[in-house]
Amino acid sequence: MTITKDTIIGDILTIAPQTAPLFMGIGMHCLGCPASRGETVEQACMVHGVDVNDLLAKVNEMIAAGE
Repeated sequence: MTITKDTIIGDILTIAPQTAPLFMGIGMHCLGCPASRGETVEQACMVHGVDVNDLLAKVNEMIAAGE
């Protein structure tokens, strides 16, 4: 699965829980909260002032590597 800016964070965490530290690293400290899990990657990046393409590259690289 390739993660895009429209992918829901909860879906990412379900298939690749190892990515949680990446989201925590951008300031998403309440990943268990329904509101944060329902955001898209793009929405989270906008709220936390992070470049969406940079985060997508890191998330997809981590998933591809099986980390």
